[in-house]
Formats: sequence, structure tokens, C-alpha cells
Amino acid sequence: MQLELLNEQGQAASKCDVPETVFGRDFNEDLVHQIVTAFRANARQGTRAQKDREQVRHTTAKPFKQKGTGRARAGMSSSPLWRGGGRIFPNLPEENFTQKINKKMYRAGMASILSQLAREGRLAVVDSLKLESPKTKVLADKFKSMNLESVMVIAEEVDENLYLASRNLKNVFVVEPRYADPVSLIHYKKVLVTKGAIDKLKEMFA
Repeated sequence: MQLELLNEQGQAASKCDVPETVFGRDFNEDLVHQIVTAFRANARQGTRAQKDREQVRHTTAKPFKQKGTGRARAGMSSSPLWRGGGRIFPNLPEENFTQKINKKMYRAGMASILSQLAREGRLAVVDSLKLESPKTKVLADKFKSMNLESVMVIAEEVDENLYLASRNLKNVFVVEPRYADPVSLIHYKKVLVTKGAIDKLKEMFA
């Protein structure tokens, strides 16, 4: 299988051979949905906290007498049945949202996403992406000349210059193959893979 090899102007200069086991698979929508949902769920943090009936600030005095009012009996106003009372099953900070995805499913799902991106023309290969200095403007101008506004770059190695130059660009995400995730692959309009990263992607997802 072959993908477009882009030059400095973002034009397809030639073709590059890539493994079909990673970039030529059928699209499995159910599997992709499952790994994307799991990835987002595993990134959630337990920041919600609610109070139960022991933690709300209410008097423990009986609100009204037991009999003669025509109302249902009540022991205290902190009851979950009352407005302002505690929750029956409150959300807690230690709540766990993680979902388990086995390695075989994750590899197949990532390869499915990469393959679909290749079919849609949203994935291309570049020789390398190296900068002589950590200048954001230099990298921004490079992507502008390639006509790329929203791009994810999977580079074999992200050195300090490339990291510092890319971190302040809003619609640019530069990562090594091991840090590529399904949500980012879907989010960005274009995905660039360096030649050196192809072998690592094959090792990880084939």
C-alpha cells in the first residue's frame, strides 16, 4: 500500500510504501466508538462531590409532631425525601470511570482509524519534521506554506526544539507514536506521519 509523500509546500511529490496491516484495514465503527468512549472515560477525574444525609447542615429536631397533622410522619429535615436534604447515593470524588479495553481491541481500533483517515485523504507522510531552533513562528510558517490549519504530527522522535515550537500553536499537536490517541486522530483535520514513525506504528498496531 502507498500513501502520498508531501514536500515542503504540502504537495504530493511522490508515493511512500506503508504496511497494509496498519493503513489498509476495513473501518470498524463499533470498535472505534468503543475505544474512543473508553479513552475519554479513562481521562475523567472524580471532581464531583455531593452530601449525604449525615453531611448536610440540618437540625436533628423532629420537624412537626408525629400525629394529628394529616401529613406523613417525618423524623428530621435532612431526609433525602425533603428539599435540601442529603442525596441517597451521592457522587464522590473517588468515583471510578475507567473502562477496560484489551490490547488486541485497542490495536485493531487504532489501525482502523488510521486506515479510514488514509481513505479520506486526511493522512499523509513527510520525510521528517526538524527545526534548527525552538521558534513557534518558524513552525507556524512551515504549516502555513503546506496549507495546513489543523494538523496532528506523529514524529519518530519529538526533540526539544519541535516540542517548544509546537506547544503554543492552537491547532497543532505533535506527538511520538506511543502517545498517539484515538480522540486526537479523529479531531484534527490532517494527520502527518514521518517516515521514521511508520515502522513504530507498524510495531504497535499491526
